[in-house]
This record gives sequence, C-alpha cells and structure tokens, in this order.
Amino acid sequence: MSNRMWGGRYETGPAEIMEEINVSIDFDKRLAAPDIRGSLAHAAMLGATGILPEADVAAIRTGLETVRGEIEAGTFTFSRALEDIHMNVESRLRDLIGPTAGRLHTARSRNDQVATDMKLWVRDTLDGLDGQVADLMSALAEAALAHADAVMPGFTHLQSAQPVTFGHHLLAYVEMLARDRGRLADARARLNECPLGAAALAGTSFPIDRHMTASALGFDRPAANSLDAVADRDFVLESLSAAAICAIHLSRFAEEIVLWTTPQFDFVALSDAFTTGSSIMPQKRNPDAAELVRGKSGRVLGALQALLVVLKGLPLAYGKDMQEDKEGAFDALHTLSLCLAATAGMVRDMTPKRASMRRWAGAGYATATDLADWLVRVLGLPFRDAHHATGRLVALAFARNAGLEELSLDEMRSVEPRITQAVYEVLGVDASVRSRTSYGGTAPENVRAQAQGWIDRLGKPA
Repeated sequence: MSNRMWGGRYETGPAEIMEEINVSIDFDKRLAAPDIRGSLAHAAMLGATGILPEADVAAIRTGLETVRGEIEAGTFTFSRALEDIHMNVESRLRDLIGPTAGRLHTARSRNDQVATDMKLWVRDTLDGLDGQVADLMSALAEAALAHADAVMPGFTHLQSAQPVTFGHHLLAYVEMLARDRGRLADARARLNECPLGAAALAGTSFPIDRHMTASALGFDRPAANSLDAVADRDFVLESLSAAAICAIHLSRFAEEIVLWTTPQFDFVALSDAFTTGSSIMPQKRNPDAAELVRGKSGRVLGALQALLVVLKGLPLAYGKDMQEDKEGAFDALHTLSLCLAATAGMVRDMTPKRASMRRWAGAGYATATDLADWLVRVLGLPFRDAHHATGRLVALAFARNAGLEELSLDEMRSVEPRITQAVYEVLGVDASVRSRTSYGGTAPENVRAQAQGWIDRLGKPA
C-alpha cells in the first residue's frame, strides 16, 4: 500500500526515528487557525478563477469550518503520523467531505502554505505585543506623572552621579519601549506580503489570482518572487530581533527593580502579588517576578541566535531545516508577552519610597556638577577650571566626612575666594533637579509635561 501522505512514490511508512525527528504537529498545531484561514482564502480564489467548481468550493468551505469548530472546541484529534498541521487538517477534511478534499491543494504546496501560515501567526502576535508594549508605556507614564518630583539618585557606573527624579527615570523606559514599538511595527509592515500561490518554489501553471488571496488575508500585496516567497524567514528573524531588544530593555528594568527592593537601596516596595517568600527565612520578600523577567530574556535572545544559525547556510529555496523557525519563535514571542504583562503588573504594584530615595539622592557628592555649573554661570570660570575647583572642594568635604553643603563659606573660599553665600542655593537636591530645565532634563515641570504627553498619545487609537 502506498503512503497516503506522499502518494505512489513511497510504498512504506517512515522509520520510527525518522517520524520522531520529522514530526512537527506537537508544536505547529498553533498554526491551526491561520492554516484554515489561508485554506479558506485559497479555496475561494480557486472557485473565483474557475479552477474548481463552486460545488467543490462550498464543500471545502463547509468542511474547513467544521474542522475549525472542532479545533476550537478541543475535540479535534491531532495525529503525529500525519506529521504537521497541514496534513492533519486535510486528512480530517477528507473524512468529512471525501475525495473532494484533495482538490484544495490544487496550485499550492506545503512550502507556500506554511510560509503563509507563519506570516499570519507572526503578524497577529506582533499586533498583540504592540498592545502590551503600549500598556506598559502607559503604566510607566502614569507612575512618572504621579512621581514627577520624587528625588532619587541618578547613577553612572552604578555610582552616584546627579540627582534625578523617579518620574524622569521611569520615562527613560517609556522612550526605550517606544523604539521597541516602532521596531515591531516595522517588522509587521515588511512581512505583509503574501507567499500563497508561490507553490513549491516556481509558481504554478494554474491561472490563480494571487492578489485576491493576498487581499482576503489582509496582506498588502503578493510576494513578488516565488523562490523568495517560500525561502524567506526574514520576517521571523526581524520579529525576534525586535523582541530580543525589547526583552533586553525589560531585563534592565527588572534588574533595577531587584536592586531597588533590597534593604540596601530601599527605593521601592512590591506587594505580595509580585514577590515570594523563603522556605527557610521568614523575613524574606523576594522580587521573583523581576528576576524571572530578567532571566527569561535569555530565551528570547537564544531563539534569535538559533534561527540565525539555522538560516546562515541554506541555499534557495526550501529546506526542512526551516521547520526549526517555529518552536523558537513560538516560545520567544510568548515569553516576551509574559514578561511584558509581568512588568506592567509590577509597575502598577510598586510603591516608591520617597524618603529613602531622597536621603540617598545627594550621596556621593551628587550635587558637585551643580557647584561647577554655578562657578561657571555666576563667577564666569571656564568649565575646566570650575571642574578642578569643585574637585578640590569634594576632596575637602571627603576629608571632613561631610557633604558639600556642610562646608563653611570660609572653607569654600579657601579654594575659590569669590564664592558667595548664594552657592548654597544650588547644593540641595531639590534645587538641583529643578535647575535641569533643558529639553529632556529631569526638572519636575519637564517630567510632568513629558508624562502627560505620553499619556495623551497612548490614550488615542494608533
């Protein structure tokens, strides 16, 4: 008996290990909805062009809708012997409508079919991720507006640098996520060409209407080259690249949450909703949600790297290696979705500890730059001279184990005789952040305007 899937060329089934390495239904059943959607569009086109009689198209349409209902209801039986989602759907369609089911595959191949399915799945997933990124941006912008004047230390090299505000710090992540959103949108725009009708690699001799199927499936146009249409996985790579950069941003923020919730920093608190306890230390409140976001970024980066390696040596057009695009993409984009949801939850849950942040905002002589700027602005010193004088004053304060604002005027004048009492007005952390009024600076009035601007933009439909 010939193999039902491969037809007369094969007389027996595959070896057990061949089936194990070849089978994809365990993961590509996620493509069931786009597979049926693509098949419905293909069948409608075959009918409109006269390639199939309308009676066959109607039977195929009814059968596919039945299969879709069974899958959605959870009553569909997926068979590993049928290898993939395409053959599982077609086999069940044959059970329902008989040999007419075989006409559905006219003028197409599993090569253009799977490329179309994958594009539809990635496109839908990118749309969902876009909404999640926007939601996280909204959460951050709302928190930034609420805490626009909460002073905290700003760091470089994880050393105290200059005072900033908590709202300003949160808005930095809004900007990062806005770029992530742009990259996801770019990936979506570039993938929106339809492979269906490219067949195995060379197109087809049937008089198909590829523009019809492209339009029915929401694509901008058909893919222009049949070889590229079935060989292209750039859209997966680009989506994973955008996802990887976004995951890095989430990981950086998660790392800050981990630091901020330690007793040593004590900048923010998370509730029971986003922390866990210890099995042995009853006092512990561990920021596990943040740690998992930080850790899961590796899965997203790994999926990108794995697919780059798979594709780097493949000749045109299709190779079974390309089956390896799916598990990594499914896992990575699901992981990113989970991390976005968890991060948005933590942002809405966390409580900034204003007093603690303020206490450390001036630590490490964080207002030294304000002093240098005052020497330039008021006394007219060249900045390099002001920098040198300020460094000497920092050394003097350090020797006394005192803050800059604790030095007496006489001590100040021992370094620069023209310093006046007015210098003390710039040495407080509140004065420092208020003075940073340049565009993009940390002044509370800037932060409020930027945060409100983002809230307004994100509240409007794209």
